[in-house]
Amino acid sequence: MNVEVLIAFIIYFALVLGVGFYFYKRSSNMEDYILGGRSMNPYVTALSAQASDMSSWLLMGLPGAVLLFGLGEAWIGIGLAAGSYLSWLFVAKKLRKHSVVAGNSLTVPEFFSNRYKDEKGYLRFICAIIILFFFVIYVASGFKGCGVTLQTIFPEISFELAMGIGGVIIIIYTFMGGYKAVCWTDFFQGLLMLVAVLVVPMAAIGHLGGWSELEAGWEAVGVEQFTNLFWDGGVQMGFIAILSLLAWAFGYFGMPHIVVRYMSIRDPEEVKISRRVSVIWIVIALSAAILIGMVGRVYVGEAALLDPSFNAEHIFITMAGDLFAPIIAGLLFAAVMAAIMSTADSQLLVASSSITNDILGKYEKYSSQPRKLMWIARLVVVIVAVLALLLALYGGSNIMGLVSYAWAGFGAAFGPLMILSLYWKRMNLYGALASVITGFLVVILWNTFLTASTGIYELLPGFVIALVVGVVVSLATPEPSAEIQREFDEAQTYTENNHREQA
Repeated sequence: MNVEVLIAFIIYFALVLGVGFYFYKRSSNMEDYILGGRSMNPYVTALSAQASDMSSWLLMGLPGAVLLFGLGEAWIGIGLAAGSYLSWLFVAKKLRKHSVVAGNSLTVPEFFSNRYKDEKGYLRFICAIIILFFFVIYVASGFKGCGVTLQTIFPEISFELAMGIGGVIIIIYTFMGGYKAVCWTDFFQGLLMLVAVLVVPMAAIGHLGGWSELEAGWEAVGVEQFTNLFWDGGVQMGFIAILSLLAWAFGYFGMPHIVVRYMSIRDPEEVKISRRVSVIWIVIALSAAILIGMVGRVYVGEAALLDPSFNAEHIFITMAGDLFAPIIAGLLFAAVMAAIMSTADSQLLVASSSITNDILGKYEKYSSQPRKLMWIARLVVVIVAVLALLLALYGGSNIMGLVSYAWAGFGAAFGPLMILSLYWKRMNLYGALASVITGFLVVILWNTFLTASTGIYELLPGFVIALVVGVVVSLATPEPSAEIQREFDEAQTYTENNHREQA
């Protein structure tokens, strides 16, 4: 075990835990613990949103896929960049305003419930269960990523121990500090990820002799049209293949751990700052990750692909370890952990808030004791993490499979409803219930029976069908009450200054 690499990891983990401890005594109620008191500045909001979005897929999955199959794999990155921008543009500001007007909603299920005056709590309960279901799967993918990464860097430890170490670190700082700890750690982890994803391919290009040598290497690659955006694995891509990859964009409209960032920004007018910072980050990060895969193919050479022990997803780790001194390589390796942890911590917190705020918090005996409820939220973080660890240990799915399934589930269940809730005054509770349930079921059924045969990613049909069902059911049932319509109009004219004056 390289001591210098280990020291770099220890320093990194100590800083992460230090942030959690700093915010431990600064979370005095559920609004602080779940949403940071709606006090986050636009730069922290932007980077924490993007860091929590990009898991180990950014530094492992995407470069590995590009290395093996070529530039055609970049379509998923194009879809994600477009989806992130459109979500910031059309959802962020309106959701920040409407979530305050709708009873100061702290979570996505609570916003939907308050938006439609769901007095019996059916919509809130269904949303909370969907969040719990998919986040256990999503967090499990993060823990698997922790295990794979740490064992690759420190082969002396077992996969189970490696996964446990990463999981415990995530649990501790999420448990202690809540939303502010998660956002600030994600902010620094986002910066670390950006530096790492830029310096590694630049160093590799220099090592290979410059861009001209790289182009010569691409010409020698054994995959036809390796540098062609419309070819994938030596096969020309069809319309359905490209559309399915671009469909990942729809996930952003309903991703709870991302849209909750919009709700936490201190002023709706600062959303445009966050949007610009976020888009710059994601375009640079995704472009650099694709470049890692392109450069990596030349760096390892064609012979490496014939070695059964070669893992394309480890190309970032391989190049960082080869090209940099151990202490620097250790910090670059920590960037992979940052990508994983910045996603898993956000998901744990949202899953916890769905149980405590959206279910238990609606009962008088819990809502009257906010500090007790906050401690229950911390306990739920641990319980969800343990369930995810068990799934990661004994579940058969690979990391990308878990992420893809959960992303589709959230995007189809919540994305159409989010858009209709923010933009359509006529949308009612019946349409909301129908849309959520339809999106959830279509994803499960399409993934089980039709994805393999059609080649269409389940998020696309799930999103479209849920959107149509929400509109049709709303039109076929009574229009929302005058109070709901008045609140919708109020959200359109909301300003933070007026809210503070009224408070």
